[in-house]
Amino acid sequence: MAKITYIEHGGKEHVVDVANGLTVMEGARDNGIPGIEADCGGACACSTCHVYVSPDWVESLPAKDPMEEDMLDFAHEPDLERSRLTCQLKVSDALDGLVVQMPEKQI
Repeated sequence: MAKITYIEHGGKEHVVDVANGLTVMEGARDNGIPGIEADCGGACACSTCHVYVSPDWVESLPAKDPMEEDMLDFAHEPDLERSRLTCQLKVSDALDGLVVQMPEKQI
């Protein structure tokens, strides 16, 4: 289980425990966190679960695969270094303490 902090665009923080094996997107969905829409349900077919990963975590996460890179092109104001799709981030103990911030809007 990992404790993940989701920060809404306006600054409100939600700290939740997310079970290993779920994705960061599923953790947000299951805990009613606003700002992650996940229209495609986690199929990496949209960009509505886009977040900015805390700079401290960028190097600790697995590399983006080509499909995630392509979908991030459709995200609202993507950041080349910090933008990730939460449906592509599988939760494990290694993600304990992860901090993500939602963009102003999802497209």
